[in-house]
Amino acid sequence: MDQRIIELFDAYTHGGMTRRAFLDRLAALAGGAGAASALLPLLENNYALAQVVPENDPRIAAQTIAIAGVEGLTGYLVEPQSGERRPAVIVIHENRGLNPHIKDIARRVAVEGFVALAPDYLSPMGGTPADEDKAREMIASLKPEDALRISRAALTHLEGRANVGHVGAVGFCWGGGQVNALAVAAPELDAGVAYYGRQPPASAVASIRAPLLLHYAELDQGINAGIPAFEAALKEAGKAYELHIYPGVNHAFNNDTNAARYNKAAADLAWSRTIAFLRKHLGSGERTSG
Repeated sequence: MDQRIIELFDAYTHGGMTRRAFLDRLAALAGGAGAASALLPLLENNYALAQVVPENDPRIAAQTIAIAGVEGLTGYLVEPQSGERRPAVIVIHENRGLNPHIKDIARRVAVEGFVALAPDYLSPMGGTPADEDKAREMIASLKPEDALRISRAALTHLEGRANVGHVGAVGFCWGGGQVNALAVAAPELDAGVAYYGRQPPASAVASIRAPLLLHYAELDQGINAGIPAFEAALKEAGKAYELHIYPGVNHAFNNDTNAARYNKAAADLAWSRTIAFLRKHLGSGERTSG
């Protein structure tokens, strides 16, 4: 697909452009309204594909729970069926809210042997809507301090569970930025994995205690502009981190419900690194049987 089309879609999904303006510009790039309509299914997420691990998988138990500390906050909790004490991972969604893809990611984390909790950052405002444009508008209205309160509430909830040991976090896009923000604010976080997430200010890096795993896409120019200052600050402060830039791939390369941007080779490599990193810093989290 023409890289200009992918960059246009990224600009649209990250704010500042109406759907009408996006469709008009897409038609101009594609060569007409008909061609633009044919491209839309490739650009937009297809949640029918968000069943890598079905909710009724016998290895796990999934449920929606209330999370104390923020009024109306809920999350999607997925636990291995074994009652053993496990490390846990907060799974933080993109700017579309808690959608079927992120729930599937939480289930994938759980079958690797971790307790997974995916908070719905829009639940205090009524919950993630089916309309993704509306979800992005709601995320844009969420103040950074309120998002951080939700992250900290999820962390506190997991720390208070009898079956949970160390706690880490993994986030994607907007959620990757929230992982970085939580690492700055919460010295008790044991590990953080950020997929193509915005970086915290260099002046805040000294507060980070958790080791970080940072995944970036080579073609993601907007996010990547913040890498040099972030990495320089991490090095200067002596922080533990791993940073990988995946060649020739776009922002959201991990999202296998998005045909235009998903890259299986990069996604599989990043996922294997993610699970190995979490096991190293949180505990074994051995895969459940089945």
